Amino acid sequence: MRTVLPTLAAAALGMAAPAGAADTQFKLLVLAMPNKYHYEYIPIARASLEQQARLHNFELTYTHRPDSFEGDLKQYAAIVLLNTAGEELNPAQRARFEAYIGGGGNAAIVHRAMIAPQDGWVWYEKLVGRSFKIHPIVQTAAIDTVDKGFPATYGVPQRWIWSDEWYELTNPYKVEIHPVLKVDESSYDPTRIWPGQVATGMGKDHPVAWYRQAGQARVFVTTLGHNAEMYRDPQYLGHLMGGIWWAATGKGQQR
Repeated sequence: MRTVLPTLAAAALGMAAPAGAADTQFKLLVLAMPNKYHYEYIPIARASLEQQARLHNFELTYTHRPDSFEGDLKQYAAIVLLNTAGEELNPAQRARFEAYIGGGGNAAIVHRAMIAPQDGWVWYEKLVGRSFKIHPIVQTAAIDTVDKGFPATYGVPQRWIWSDEWYELTNPYKVEIHPVLKVDESSYDPTRIWPGQVATGMGKDHPVAWYRQAGQARVFVTTLGHNAEMYRDPQYLGHLMGGIWWAATGKGQQR
């Protein structure tokens, strides 16, 4: 019975604990909440990230409950907000996240999670480094690797064919970022959008993944990851895992 109870407890908490969890490299918290536009990805992403945890020997807590931010966040090397925007956190939970980052915690921000809440969270917009404006209809485009030395690019080709929502971004707070992937707007129509909306594109400088330092914190951001099937794609998972690994450990980057 002593060997069964910890397993049951881990399952109840939404935790994937690899064998010999005491010897794992780091602990990761993933908050993945369902919403109007993103919910089908959740079971696929969970299975894929749990496989990554077993493969790469780290401990994973995967949850859809924002009250996880009311616990001990210091135990996690990084927090991943997976298609979960800041509006899902109440003011107290936001404050806990800010304290975690201010204390040297790290973050990986994936796709819709980069969108700031409608009632405003300037601290979060600055943490992410860019603000969401609009996006055209999902289209296939070519992504260019602009930083071959960053782990989130090791699993993708120099010129990568991908289909996604190509977020238009703004930089109202003049935050410096280090792009690692950019989309080539000549390879899709940045103005193709629903009636009544207007998208203009961003021109040649259109980052879709980047990293930055926020004080002591490492922050990795990817705007990719809209479709559920993407979380089964080896190249996308290599991109995502590379960014998460860097955020959690600071390792693997070639200068």
